[in-house]
Amino acid sequence: MKTLKFLILLMLSINGYSAVEYRKFDTVQQEQAYKILTEELRCLVCQNQTIADSNAALAQDLRRQVYEMLRQGKSKDQITDYMTQRYGDFVLYNPPFKAKTGLLWIGPIVFLLLGLVMLVLFSRRKKQLEEVDIPDAELKKEQEKKAKVKGLLEQGEQS
Repeated sequence: MKTLKFLILLMLSINGYSAVEYRKFDTVQQEQAYKILTEELRCLVCQNQTIADSNAALAQDLRRQVYEMLRQGKSKDQITDYMTQRYGDFVLYNPPFKAKTGLLWIGPIVFLLLGLVMLVLFSRRKKQLEEVDIPDAELKKEQEKKAKVKGLLEQGEQS
């Protein structure tokens, strides 16, 4: 049991050994621009994380590249343009509305509308099926089946 506790604590302490990146900036504006850019650029490996949040090697390389470009005096727009030219609009967490990215912006709305239309159509169809008159003979058969099932269930509960 002590060994198990030790292994669990050992596994939990692995996070303590993760490296912390430290960057020294000349101005506060550069540091703020770095934070904003790393939170606006998507990690191309993780795809659901920014390069600020990701520990992937590519994200580390992109952070280093953003840092070096800021140190060279490039603006946020120049860095963003460079990244989109190199990696495409996918590298941006909020891609601009263009013909290429139109599906990203319009797609969710289209799927939502399609879902609502299907919901309305199915509910109308269900109402129409419920309103259809069932002949008396079929209704009696259904009632007999229900009575049989109810009887079988009651027999099962008694035994």
